[in-house]
Parts: sequence; C-alpha cells; structure tokens
Amino acid sequence: MKKLLISGVLLALLLPLQVMAQSAFGGTWKVDINQVKSSDKPIIITLKNGEYSCNCTPPITIKADGADHAVTGHPRYDTDSVKIVDDHTIVETPKKNGAVVGTHTTTVSADGKTATFETVMIREGGTTTVKGTQTRSAAGAPGSHAAAGSWLTTSYQSASEGVTTYTYKVDGDSISMTDPKGESYTAKLDGKPVPYKGDPGTDMIAVKMVGHTLVETSMMGGKATSVAKSTVSADGKTMTTMIHNELSKRDITLVALKQ
Repeated sequence: MKKLLISGVLLALLLPLQVMAQSAFGGTWKVDINQVKSSDKPIIITLKNGEYSCNCTPPITIKADGADHAVTGHPRYDTDSVKIVDDHTIVETPKKNGAVVGTHTTTVSADGKTATFETVMIREGGTTTVKGTQTRSAAGAPGSHAAAGSWLTTSYQSASEGVTTYTYKVDGDSISMTDPKGESYTAKLDGKPVPYKGDPGTDMIAVKMVGHTLVETSMMGGKATSVAKSTVSADGKTMTTMIHNELSKRDITLVALKQ
C-alpha cells in the first residue's frame, strides 16, 4: 500500500511538469538560418567524361547530358537530369511522373575551394528555395568538372518561409504541426504512427515526449527515414532540433525562434 501511495504522489508531481513541457512547443517557430549546422559527412560528386554520380541515398549515376534518366529508390522523384552549364556550373533537375519537382544549381568559385548552391523544391503546397555555401574537403579526379569532389555545407544564406517556419498546437496528449508549404500531421504523444500529409517522401510519423524532448520519427513504407529531437529553452524563446537522417546517416541541427 505504501508503494502505491508513493507512486501516486510521484505521478501527481510529475504530470504537471510533463504538461508544461508539452505546452512549451505550442506556437509558431522560425528557424534562424545563420545557426543551422550541417553534418560533417561530405557530399561526394564525380563528373568526368560526361558521366555524373553522387553518394546520394540511394546513390545516383547518370549521363550529364541534360536529358532525363530513370532513377530508383527516391520517393520524391523518378527521373533526374544533370546539365553542364559551363566549366564551373551544373544544374540538376529531378522530376516525378514527368513533372519538375525541383532544381539544384551548383556554382564553383574561380579558385575551386568553395561553391554556392540554390535548391528549389516544388510541391503542391508551394515552391521553396534554399541558398547556401559549400567548402571543398577533397578534390575530384584529374580532368573532372570543377563540381567534382567532396563537399561540406558550411553556411546558409537564405531560405523560404515554407522551409523555415512551422506551427505546433498542443491539446492535452495530442500535438499537431503545420507549415506554409502544406505539410501537416496530428498525433497522440504515444509514439504510435499516424498519417503525414504534404511530403511525397513521408507517409507516416510517430511522435512522443521523452522527458522534455519532443521526438518525431518520420517514416516511409513502414521504415524510419529520420528522427527529430526538439527541446525548448527555459525561457520558451528558442527551440533546438537535432535531426538524424536514418538513410544517409547525416545530421543537421536547427535553432528556431518563437514568433
């Protein structure tokens, strides 16, 4: 009986803390683009003799002739093309069912040490753009295009609101998320998968609270694709999210500010 009473008292004390932790996530948040930290696992590009490849997940190897080529294992696109614009610039254009779903333009500096990129993503909910800078960590093979080699993303210059802004609503033991580009979910905080809307690469998500950390596991076809762990600062003004991509084994850390 004494153990039951003690357990009841502890539960009564901990429950308000859990509710407070959950409610801290409610509201609209915007990622500070200057505080984004990307993985130290490089992106490796080969581009020589008219053939392009990258250590994408899954890897891609196609001709760099500007034509559409079939690729497999990528839920957001089924063909890809690489166009060599000049000695320092390439444009990649993925498509799904014949429709362009984005572009990725890479321009290497004259000294070959850095590159700027612009990624455009096209969804039914809208178009978003991200611009950033990469630093070379290894050279490409002799005779390769300037874009070949190993690259680390070292900074971001800008990103559309659809990428940086999202809203959480907490209602008891449930939470919902929406963003400007049309992605959303509503889930119980019990870790059970529920439908995820608006992203062709995510069909389910499981959400739970672990202490003061919100854990969101994104899935596709029954397999986890990424795990995001978010915590809110004591003053409630900032949220730090660490995202681990289960497929590429890359990480990214985001700091968002309460709006």
